[in-house]
Amino acid sequence: MCKDRIKIISLLPSATEIVCALGLGEDLVGVTHECDFPPGIGSRPHLTASKINHERSTSREIDHAVRSQLDGHGSIYTLDEDLLAELSPDLILTQELCEVCAVSYRTVSAAARMCAANAEIVSLEPNTIEDIYSNILTVGEVAGVRETAEDLVLLLRERFEDLKAITCGLNRPRVMMLEWLDPPFTPGHWVPEQVEAAGGFCLLGEAGQKSSTTTYPAVAESNADVLVLIPCGYSTADILRQLEITFFPEVLRHLPAIRNDNVWAMDASAYFSRPGPRVIDGAEVLAKILHPEILGAPTELEAVRIDITALKFSG
Repeated sequence: MCKDRIKIISLLPSATEIVCALGLGEDLVGVTHECDFPPGIGSRPHLTASKINHERSTSREIDHAVRSQLDGHGSIYTLDEDLLAELSPDLILTQELCEVCAVSYRTVSAAARMCAANAEIVSLEPNTIEDIYSNILTVGEVAGVRETAEDLVLLLRERFEDLKAITCGLNRPRVMMLEWLDPPFTPGHWVPEQVEAAGGFCLLGEAGQKSSTTTYPAVAESNADVLVLIPCGYSTADILRQLEITFFPEVLRHLPAIRNDNVWAMDASAYFSRPGPRVIDGAEVLAKILHPEILGAPTELEAVRIDITALKFSG
């Protein structure tokens, strides 16, 4: 069925991935500075920029900078309102869930009233896997490809349920998913669901709830069998770079996951941070880490086992 072409601006990397998964990549006229999937999409005009340099800062420095901006009721992102007006979109995809993840809904709404008054603004607010499916259907509906969205959701749902069926009844290792390194953050939103589907027991996190700060003594007391590093928005290369300048407290040295050489880094942007189709991929790769005897070991492109001797500990 043919549809009328519409001009879409995505102010979320996850929304960009959803739009492209629905076959609407050609309709994207603008994206964020963080949009990097599918390959080539980053060449579209960027409407956002970050005020924080993530590449040269430690996890602690980034956390402090983010909190300072937000506590002062500012934003860590800028929005190019002139470009927004120039692109004149029909549809703007944004969010209200997290001001750390993207330009705030309030900022987008105010800019749209002045620069793109005719645009429809759709806010995507997922907290669970089911919410992600719902978001895909919403984007499909507003973009005129509802049937395509339904087919995609059916495929994703089948893969997720198949994975749960495979791991059902297996021994469940205790899994700690760290969503930030310094300070450590517990897993939230859909990540605990991914862990459960992968055949693990998720520690210090609850499905559908926000991730939150914790302490390394609490992480140590969790007795995690597997430690997976997924700092929000980081690629595997970003994580490895952060590990070179991160010092863990001595209390963590005796964590079972560290003693048994079972620490991993996974591409958080690809598999966990972005509520789009690839969260199902993330659960499938995680299952390979937890149950390689059933599903085979992950490739180095999927997950990297951390060399424990390379971890730095403070006295």
